[in-house]
Amino acid sequence: MHAQVPDGYDPRAFEPFAVTVDLAVFTLRDDRLHVLLVRRGEEPHRGRWALPGGFVLPRESADTAARRELAEETGLSAGTAAHLHLEQLRTYSDPDRDPRMRVVSVAYAALGPDLPEPRGGGDAADARWLPYGTQGPLAFDHDAILADAHDRVGAKLEYTCLATAFCPPEFTLGELRRVYEAVWGVALDRPNFRRKVLSAQGFVRPAEGPPRLTGGRGKPAALYRAGGATALHPPLLRPERRETTA
Repeated sequence: MHAQVPDGYDPRAFEPFAVTVDLAVFTLRDDRLHVLLVRRGEEPHRGRWALPGGFVLPRESADTAARRELAEETGLSAGTAAHLHLEQLRTYSDPDRDPRMRVVSVAYAALGPDLPEPRGGGDAADARWLPYGTQGPLAFDHDAILADAHDRVGAKLEYTCLATAFCPPEFTLGELRRVYEAVWGVALDRPNFRRKVLSAQGFVRPAEGPPRLTGGRGKPAALYRAGGATALHPPLLRPERRETTA
């Protein structure tokens, strides 16, 4: 049901503009942080790498558009796209960010464990996972969006249980530690990390079943699942942050 337009209101008195969604999608591949990029098949910036995204349709929300565009432009199944951790990052509204017209973008950060190989779709000529930091200059203002998304994820690893969104349903503490190392770009002390994770109430819980054999020569590693907590108490600060706040 459409809302009634108030008397005396003329929408034509305002310059029209478009709303888009852009998605910074992260995963771990070979213990390295990767970002999902699409190669633009149309102008502007034809042939340049960009974040997946597109225009919000007249009768859909930005959240719905983000899930739809993620599936359409990358070839990820609707089921895979629907189960990714997706959160709104911020709004980008510089008047000159798009040469076609005034475009306001609602950006999102998304992440998931070991996501499948994408394929280009929609107006994307190609789609690939590229190691974060190797992508080169992106189209539009997507370099700024990607940097902001990386900063957001890195910060939330300190105070929330977001790291488990990078892990499969059952994971070892070594796999969880490698999430932090990949996102933060630092090596962590294994015993200290284990102690802090297990002391954070509700962060992880033991999984049923036998331990998992890992690639090393040690004994099988115990398996864990995400706990019920959403915030970390105490926070798990990255090494350089501990040095500056000590």
